Amino acid sequence: MSSAQWTDDKRKDDGMKDELDMFCNQCSQAAHGEACTTIGVCGKQPTLARLQDNLSYTIKGVAAFSYHLRELGVVNEEIDTFLTKAVYSTLTNVNFSSEDFIALALEAGRINALAMRLLKDAHIEAYGEPGPTKVQTGTVAGRGIIVTGHSLKALEELLKATEDTGINIYTHSEMLPAHAYPGLKKYKHLVGNLGKAWFDQKQLFSGHEIAVLGTSNCVLLPLEKYRDRMFTIGSARLPDVKHIEGYDFSPLIEVAKSLPELTEMAGEVELTTGFSASAVLGLKDKIKSLVDEGKIRHFFLVGGCDSPIKSMDYYRQFVKALPNDTIVMTLACGKFRFNDLDLGDIEGVPRLIDLGQCNDAIVAVDIAGALAEAFGVSLNELPLTIVLSWMEQKAVSILWSLLALGVKGIHLGPVAPPWVNDDIMAVLIKEYDIRLTSEAQLDIDEALGVANAL
Repeated sequence: MSSAQWTDDKRKDDGMKDELDMFCNQCSQAAHGEACTTIGVCGKQPTLARLQDNLSYTIKGVAAFSYHLRELGVVNEEIDTFLTKAVYSTLTNVNFSSEDFIALALEAGRINALAMRLLKDAHIEAYGEPGPTKVQTGTVAGRGIIVTGHSLKALEELLKATEDTGINIYTHSEMLPAHAYPGLKKYKHLVGNLGKAWFDQKQLFSGHEIAVLGTSNCVLLPLEKYRDRMFTIGSARLPDVKHIEGYDFSPLIEVAKSLPELTEMAGEVELTTGFSASAVLGLKDKIKSLVDEGKIRHFFLVGGCDSPIKSMDYYRQFVKALPNDTIVMTLACGKFRFNDLDLGDIEGVPRLIDLGQCNDAIVAVDIAGALAEAFGVSLNELPLTIVLSWMEQKAVSILWSLLALGVKGIHLGPVAPPWVNDDIMAVLIKEYDIRLTSEAQLDIDEALGVANAL
């Protein structure tokens, strides 16, 4: 099946429209004063326009990780220099080379890997090495604030500001891994995680009468029911929602104190997060022994962005159908599709290993590299299958990081990136063996059928 056919079928399933050959409206020559949709007036071909879009999306992901680095006081000249170069290359009449835009995407992937590594290092320096931690998903009696987004720095400052105020702090979505960092979980009023991935927030925030803080991307336009008790900070902004400058949380705390107390209510599940590279690699010898004995057959990395479309059901189906001699690593908000499942363990090695936030993709890379070294094989020879879900630009940057690191055979879903046409997909398939997700059991059978014996 071609990428175009696969995309069309998936979009019909999810109620999406057909795509244009290209869409470029960045200069005054745009066709009909609106946009060039078949070929650029300047001569830009559709594939070139889509490769420029691809680079723009990738560097937006890099910028997100770089922003959180700057929150922690880390500025990297190599990242900044590349972002300037990459943005400039997309200007009108600067670069008409499709080959160069593929090279720039790979360079962006390398730079993004650098940004993720620096961010992980900065998180560890600021908050300590995370370790496996169980997190409650119910409510505690008392008033509260729920924090969504990605900024651990904003969460830390809020925890400081609310200490000894009687206000409990809850995380949401990508903030779940915060519970695993010693420097954050030392605050006793960090009491649990509410909800799942980012798109449940309208229902979640309406159903819990507590104050809300949005710290980064993944905030949604609020319902009137909770608009007056929602706040943003950092890069996040919402219309008619109060924005906090610096880390002065006094308006947020005042609102939280004015709201009714929550009642004690147990959650439906207890989640485990916080498997750092050292926590997993501390089991390296045991893992190697279990693989040698045939008790671990295959590893899967299943993670990425979640989104509210029907085809995302694939990821839960995939993980539920995996045989008991497999290990699943996961990260980012895509894990909420299945992180409530009890997969058990293999002689003490957990079968479901949550590595953390989206930027912790670099942790997965480090673990895979260390295992490959232990087994004396290359990264692509490991019995490891990567199954990614994407929704937005950070996931695109992570995909290109993996490709820049030479990873091949990635399964990508739930839909093909809409700017990727058959020309681009042909390159991704030929050079990187990209596979588009199909049916969960078929993809599992394919992965296990080609597993490399060590």
